[in-house]
Amino acid sequence: MRKFNVTGTCIPEEDYMVDISGKIEKIIEMVNDRSYFTINRARQYGKTTTLVCLEKALKDDYIVVSISFQGIGDEPFKSDENFCKSFIKQIVSALRFTSASKEYREKWANHNVTNFDELSDHITDMCEDMKVVLMIDEVDRTSNNRVFLQFLSTLRDKFLARKTGKDYTFHSVILAGVYDIKNIKLKLIDEGLYTPTATEGKIYNSPWNIAVNFDIDMSFNPEEISTMLNEYESDYNTGMNITKISEEIYNYTSGYPFLVSRICQHIDEKLNKDWTVNGVREAVKILIAEQNTLFDDIFKNLENDKKLHDYIYDLLILGSFKPYVIYNTIVNTGVRYGFFKKMSDGSDRVAISNKIFELMMTDYYIAKDLNDKKQITGVLRNDVIKKDKFDMELCLRKFAAHYAELFNENDIVFLERHGRLLFLSYLKPLINGQGFYHIESQFTDLRRMDIVVDFGREQFIIELKLWKGEEYERKAYEQLLGYMESKKAVTGYLLTFDFRKEANKQTKTEWVEFDGKHIFDVLV
Repeated sequence: MRKFNVTGTCIPEEDYMVDISGKIEKIIEMVNDRSYFTINRARQYGKTTTLVCLEKALKDDYIVVSISFQGIGDEPFKSDENFCKSFIKQIVSALRFTSASKEYREKWANHNVTNFDELSDHITDMCEDMKVVLMIDEVDRTSNNRVFLQFLSTLRDKFLARKTGKDYTFHSVILAGVYDIKNIKLKLIDEGLYTPTATEGKIYNSPWNIAVNFDIDMSFNPEEISTMLNEYESDYNTGMNITKISEEIYNYTSGYPFLVSRICQHIDEKLNKDWTVNGVREAVKILIAEQNTLFDDIFKNLENDKKLHDYIYDLLILGSFKPYVIYNTIVNTGVRYGFFKKMSDGSDRVAISNKIFELMMTDYYIAKDLNDKKQITGVLRNDVIKKDKFDMELCLRKFAAHYAELFNENDIVFLERHGRLLFLSYLKPLINGQGFYHIESQFTDLRRMDIVVDFGREQFIIELKLWKGEEYERKAYEQLLGYMESKKAVTGYLLTFDFRKEANKQTKTEWVEFDGKHIFDVLV
């Protein structure tokens, strides 16, 4: 039985899989140009899938040697000799599954190579009059090893010599991993794992500076997602609106390959093939509650990197403006992990890469940041949920009442920083199990935050904002109205935090009619 591909393999006849042939064709052009390059993308981003599909596409024109550093351990990297022997052994094993002759395989194996100079000579012999493409997956598993840097330098030297007609080497080399190999030596120096010689300095002349940029977008756009759903629909005839479902899946995932496949898998296997917008939302709810290696990596990276942790808090919760400058170390790290993207409105601002990551990171900060701080409690789910319907008006009224009881002027410093997180921590247990929310990061700044709450088949649009004076009141309505229209909502909710120290300041909860829309306006 065919399943949705979430394993990182490319077996079209066995799996439902997004058609990535357009991406593969672009990579083939790079191989035909004899380019050396690195496919560095976040975990579970389809790197292995791409390599396997590429190998299938190249096998008629090239001898494709596809190996991986996954699971080979530390022993091959303890000395030059160990590495050379292990590398040759992997190549010989990989050649068994290519068009290479047995004689050619034996020539690769029957050579006593003990150092990189001898390995270089051996590669010259093996690549003369042969078009060999070398692909190495999980290459950064050994990124803290000097022996690996020597290997990269050997490939670099041979590439440069080939350009002058004085050497034979691999036709093309493709390295795949999370880290950018071009900057790997600099990374090792900064981590204290590599000490440069006196002539090297800080070493911006990377051992992989021969590589061309890999600019191919490996995320899936809605049209690409629809290719997978078309295959599925031809088998099951569910009657789904493929265009609408593809766009809804993209809305939550921004095309992150693992997340796309996982949502489809849950709809197929756990939701009785409910290929509707609500089915997608239910699948998202299942997804964010599960444990998998991708999510484990997210939380591990947040826990282990305080600068990144605080940067995302400021970006996501406080709405701080963060310029998208890839040479900023934190931005570069976030992009490498798949956390960040450039704002979709064309501005050079950092945004969280997809709504699922936004939701998970917000939940993480709620659980972590408010453990020892004041929280609004005492509101029961039964108060605001009747017959599986969520009463957002009552929810906000109760929040406003408890907020007024619990906090005073002495808490203003805390509230200015944590007020919005306070509301999210209040909301989360009320909708937990039956719904979820996500922050629209492209509409988040120091003054406002837009939240979408999905509960059952209902969707609520909430804008949180800080009081900035009467003149901003109409602008706040206009902003909320614009977002409501983009979501085709007729009802919206506005929650304003007022931190003025005025004796006559009062809580406000009232319905307002604005341009034909209903807005529940709350001031606390």
